[in-house]
Amino acid sequence: MPLPDRSSLAHAAEIVHRTLKPTPQFAWPLLAQALGAEVWVKHENHLPVGAFKLRGGLVYFDELKRREPGCPGVVTATKGNHGQSVGFAARTARLPATIYVPFGNSREKNAAMRAFGVELIEHGHDFQAAREEAARAAAARRLHFIPAFHRDLVRGVASYWLEMFDAVPDLDVVFVPIGQGSGINACIAAREALGLTTRIVGVVSSQAPCYALSYRAGSVIEAPVTTQLADGLACRVPDAESLDVIRRFVDDVIEVDDAEVAAAMRLAFAATHNVAEGAAAASLAAAFKSRARIARKRVGVVITGGNVDSDQFARVLAGGDH
Repeated sequence: MPLPDRSSLAHAAEIVHRTLKPTPQFAWPLLAQALGAEVWVKHENHLPVGAFKLRGGLVYFDELKRREPGCPGVVTATKGNHGQSVGFAARTARLPATIYVPFGNSREKNAAMRAFGVELIEHGHDFQAAREEAARAAAARRLHFIPAFHRDLVRGVASYWLEMFDAVPDLDVVFVPIGQGSGINACIAAREALGLTTRIVGVVSSQAPCYALSYRAGSVIEAPVTTQLADGLACRVPDAESLDVIRRFVDDVIEVDDAEVAAAMRLAFAATHNVAEGAAAASLAAAFKSRARIARKRVGVVITGGNVDSDQFARVLAGGDH
């Protein structure tokens, strides 16, 4: 994927900011104590759907109206936050939306998607199976299929990185979770457009390691998913286009397991009193794991979302890892 330039990113940010205000970024003293570094947290959990994905959905649908003015409806697959983004944007655009999720998906994320009026269909036992069925259904019903990774999604998500880098332009390193890659590709696009030297470290679950394995091997490698906590990182097959950009621009990819993610969820709550879902705590988990290397540096992490089922969060706060 060619990286969007500064003008393209600025236009996407304008679309986003018609609907959303910029989210805050705070340097929390208790996180500084815990990590031995100045830690800036970007709070994407403060958005209306509780996650960063909404930015991408707003830009995607704005462009879809121009590309396909007669679009009869959309279909996509998700583990939750992408689906809420699509539901929000589809309702605004007055388009019907069908969303596929795997069996066993988050009950509260499912309920949130249904609240936007989408048709929710359960299929398969992981995201990849749900995605493949969604693509088949879209083709059969002649509806527009929205992928989990797309240039317009990246452009929209990049708006939060523009906000972050504008507020704190001299970050030494940022830790960015990798699901299908829109977040980290957006970070890359913003850094390159602004001409910054900030190091970018991708974060995956060691229990969903396909992007880490593929990053090191230089080719797409499928890997099993066993994470019970970081569902936003539960990717079995990397997107080849996303992987290519990651391999060209990312400085490193770190793996964290469910226990480390759970510890980061507890730390985020204790230090900031913000709820971070599993995938959203992964960047903090990786920063904590890397604390010897980032000591006394200026570090950026992002709480990408706060949509964790209440019973699961209660178990995590009580000391469990899922």
